[in-house]
Amino acid sequence: MNEKNENRPIADLFAELKKETTTLLQKEMELFRVEILGKIAQLVKDVAALGVGGVLLYTGFLTLVAALVLGVAEFISPWLSALLVGGLLCLVGVILLAKGQKDIAQMKITPEKTAQTLKETAKWAKTQMK
Repeated sequence: MNEKNENRPIADLFAELKKETTTLLQKEMELFRVEILGKIAQLVKDVAALGVGGVLLYTGFLTLVAALVLGVAEFISPWLSALLVGGLLCLVGVILLAKGQKDIAQMKITPEKTAQTLKETAKWAKTQMK
């Protein structure tokens, strides 16, 4: 603490503490907002992967049904082609669904940086009050 701060009235020190605390809380809220927006963006991507995976899986199922129909109707190579395409679409759909589910399951919703800085702020405030 320098000599200038030692001669300041206590009211000025409390006013400065209030101002700095307000600024700190505003910064904490901004960090919270940024962190939550980042998590929401990731969640949107993962939900989109689930949606695309589901559509591809459904498309693959329909193609497999078409392959079965062609296979029974003709007993020639067109059904084999449709069967391969349908199987490939199902495989891609399953992979996308599994990835989206895994990413959502691993996502931590809590704003970790904000929680950490709030703990540090509380610790700092306690030391300032002593």
